[in-house]
Amino acid sequence: MSTVSPDKRRKMESALNQLKKHTVVVADTGDFNAIEEYKPQDATTNPSLILAAAKMPAYQHLLDQAIKYGIAKGGTEEEQVANTMDKLFVSFGLEILKKVPGRVSTEVDARLSFDKDEMVAKALRFIALYKEAGIDKERVLIKLSSTWEGIQAGRELEEKHGVHCNMTLLFSFAQAVACAEGKVTLISPFVGRILDWHKENTGRTSYEPHEDPGVLSVTKIYNYYKKFGYSTVVMGASFRNTGEVKALAGCDLLTISPGLLAELSQDHSTVTEMLNVEKAKACDLEKIHLDEKDFRWQHNEDRMAVEKLSDGIRKFAADAIKLETMIKEKILNVKNGQ
Repeated sequence: MSTVSPDKRRKMESALNQLKKHTVVVADTGDFNAIEEYKPQDATTNPSLILAAAKMPAYQHLLDQAIKYGIAKGGTEEEQVANTMDKLFVSFGLEILKKVPGRVSTEVDARLSFDKDEMVAKALRFIALYKEAGIDKERVLIKLSSTWEGIQAGRELEEKHGVHCNMTLLFSFAQAVACAEGKVTLISPFVGRILDWHKENTGRTSYEPHEDPGVLSVTKIYNYYKKFGYSTVVMGASFRNTGEVKALAGCDLLTISPGLLAELSQDHSTVTEMLNVEKAKACDLEKIHLDEKDFRWQHNEDRMAVEKLSDGIRKFAADAIKLETMIKEKILNVKNGQ
């Protein structure tokens, strides 16, 4: 029988393990060796993370296999590159699914952010590639930019195809409301990037976790969803420090980089549940409905959200182009026998 008091046991327990009691912890990385170490439930990837991982020697075999696949599919150079990219994204997802018991998020190219039909087509292509590899769509979340078109693509994928979506690059309350009304599975509001914007634009250089604008944004969204019984769940993303993570303990899910997961595993301070359904139900929030015109107006009124959504799309698109360039060179080398 253990003689360790509950208080002392809590002190011995890492912040990461305490956090897992309140929130589903997700690893935000394409490096599946990091995933193995922290034992998250799910994992999320994006074009920037895949680009970083594809440059690592440990993952060259996945890139080589994807290139072989792309060349074998034939077609124009553009089609071969596109098929290689799709295969590479899914190959990383498949490896990640060997390490996590839950789901992996695979992101649709940010360059499609304003084309609903193309986003739907690309999502279904990913799902087909997962199916070919024996993975059911229940284990996959398709990541889409939270533009109006992206949210409608999410709605269509959920309603017509039973494909679960993770709406990313989410910065405004208007985006969150539209996602809930679209009945998507999950949203990823970006905590750290909201903080970055406020530091850059307000002259203020530091915020305590409880007053961090990113933390406040996610708290409001979580409370709104729970108060009005929406099925969409909230996964806080893009953290800059462990204070932000701990300030959102109790959120449905939190996706955390390996660096911060490492810090949390070494941290033995007490983690308290900050968000829960009871508190949310007691919040003074009013239910709103947004059609396209209302969405565009309300989102546009939030300067931070407009700037960060545009910036996020540009950055993910730039990394997708870098990955494409790398693949083009490798395809040429293979064809030239190098």
